[in-house]
Amino acid sequence: MNHSNDLNNKNESNFPYEQSFSFSSWLRHLVDAIKLVIQSNFKTFAVVVVLGACLGLAYSIFKPVRYNSEITFSVEDSKSIGGGLLSSLGGSLGMDIGSLAGSGSGVLSGDNVLSLLKSRSMMAECLKTPYALDAINKTSSISNATNNSLADRYADVYGLREKWANNDKIGRKIYFASPDKDVRLQDSLLKLIINRIEEKELSITKPDKKLSFFNISINTKDELLSLLITQRIIKIATDFYVNSKVGRLRNNIQRLEKRTDSISALLNQRTYAATEDTRLLLNINPANINAPAFSEISQRDKMVLTTIYGELMKNLEVSKAALIQETPTVQIVDSPSFPLERIETKWYEGILMGAVFAFLAITGFYLYKQS
Repeated sequence: MNHSNDLNNKNESNFPYEQSFSFSSWLRHLVDAIKLVIQSNFKTFAVVVVLGACLGLAYSIFKPVRYNSEITFSVEDSKSIGGGLLSSLGGSLGMDIGSLAGSGSGVLSGDNVLSLLKSRSMMAECLKTPYALDAINKTSSISNATNNSLADRYADVYGLREKWANNDKIGRKIYFASPDKDVRLQDSLLKLIINRIEEKELSITKPDKKLSFFNISINTKDELLSLLITQRIIKIATDFYVNSKVGRLRNNIQRLEKRTDSISALLNQRTYAATEDTRLLLNINPANINAPAFSEISQRDKMVLTTIYGELMKNLEVSKAALIQETPTVQIVDSPSFPLERIETKWYEGILMGAVFAFLAITGFYLYKQS
């Protein structure tokens, strides 16, 4: 019996008791170690912290200011198949007939707007527009601004044109406002600018998944450039959206208008002809036995054209009403204006960040050295 107890005591001695970990105790030891390190190397700490503060101040001074342009908008799409009374009836029964019928499957429906605004073709078209306010809407401004596009301004602001000129493979300055002799090279450099914007400067988000509000923001080193890119990309995407939704219906209206105008012209001619035949019938020449027939044919043609013209006008008005109903609306909720929001590091923020980073670095160095 005693032999078994001695054996148990011997086995327990081979596995010493492990103390439980205490975070407060560990934190207390860490603070004491930091105090000891600071007291032992106070001058070094002071020099390093002051040097870090100076570096932070220099960083805040020389870091370029960026300008943030932000637009908040909402997309209101018309009800397609399954809308109206049928959709209301389905809603009373707990069924979403609109979604079952394909409602809301448009290009800008749901989260598709995020991918559409990030489309490379949209951004490329945007960057090729003139670097001037209202240059798209005013023809007089286009002739004065076509020598400098948004892509050209971006390349100048970020010093990309000089880099391309010093590059062995390029060796010259590239401009985007006009077609270049090497279209492939021009498109490749434009893609580099688009990739840079999408990766570092462009942000397209949907703040609330339950709402149809979207937010697009971009920050660059040029204030006007930031403003123009956000405004132009929204306009280009909106035009593309509207054309994709109602382009076919608009083309049908144009064809109906041409057809209606031609029938109207024929109807006017037949009206004058019928009036002339009626006048001749009142003053009929006994030798002209065909005068009644001519008058009846003119009246018949006039009635036929009148009926066709009425149907065309009715279809035209119905198509116009459908165009108004089906045309989606992109409503700008919050648009940017000068002066834009400045993204910069204040001098006191630079000093504080530099001092904190320097203190953490020197403290970590000494603690690692003592361990």
